Parts: sequence; structure tokens; C-alpha cells
Amino acid sequence: MSISEPEDAGKDMKQKKSRQRRDRLLRERIHDPYKLRLKLQDPAVCPQCGAVYEGNRWRWAEKRPTDAQETLCQACQRINDDYPAGEVTLSGHFLQDHKSEILRLARNQEELEKGERPLHRIMNIEEGSEEVVITTTDIHLPRRIGEALHRAYKGDFDFHYDEEGYFVRVHWKRDD
Repeated sequence: MSISEPEDAGKDMKQKKSRQRRDRLLRERIHDPYKLRLKLQDPAVCPQCGAVYEGNRWRWAEKRPTDAQETLCQACQRINDDYPAGEVTLSGHFLQDHKSEILRLARNQEELEKGERPLHRIMNIEEGSEEVVITTTDIHLPRRIGEALHRAYKGDFDFHYDEEGYFVRVHWKRDD
């Protein structure tokens, strides 16, 4: 065995490493199909809701910028595709007796959130005989609604985020 063999072995390992494929698909930790992949050109306006994209974020504006391009925002895309990011399920006997108050509280939470973040909206409120299901365009508003209900009316409140998806399920129930 000569002294130069270990150096040759080191060169072989470096060559193998340099020949490894680097074009493998990288997996996102959380996959949101509606997340923008590229930065939009400033300014942009959503033709459906009127939100303005400026300074790397969507916001509400008093006036529409004159030189703005039209681009559908992610919230309007989700609404059009009927593809919610969050779901709040309300149930229990207390709900039946106080449904209008509870739904008003949910709408108030939406207004507070939507004032700062135009992409956080309620998509639909489906009232069934035993439960109410509220769908939203983001994952933060459902939790905010659930926490507000729990603070105001107590009851059982829990939530679950999908591990690799951009979706949250919130459950609130009060029977007494």
C-alpha cells in the first residue's frame, strides 16, 4: 500500500459528490397552491374585490392606482374555485338558541381581520339543522373566530392544522 492511495480515495469521493444530482424536487413544508410564486409588479389591483397590491402586500386603498395592472388576488381565486383554507364548525344546543349573536360575532371578527389583511375573508356560512360551517380564505381567521367564541361564550374549542397542507379545522361546541 502506498502513501498516495488515500489521497486518490479522497479525490474519488469528491468526484462522486460533484456528480450527484442537484435537480431533485424540494418539498415544501406547507403546500399552499394559492401562494404567489413570483413577486407581482407594483401596483396591481384585484378586479373582483378592489384590493391593491403595493409594497409587496395586498391592502385596501381609497383610490385605485391609475397605472395598476389587473390581477386576481388569492382570496378571490379561492372564492371562485370554492377552495377554502379554513373551516369553523359550530354546534350544540347553545348555538341553536343564540345563532344570530354567534354569527354576528364571527362577522365582526372577519371585519377586524379583513380591515388589515384583505386576503382574510369568510367565503361561506352554511347553516344546517344541527351545526353551522363557516369557510374562510386563510388559516388565521378560523382560529380567531374560535378563540373569540370561546372567550365570549366558553364551551369546547379545538383546532387542527393539516401537517403539510394550508388548511385548518376549528370546532366550537356548547351544549348547555
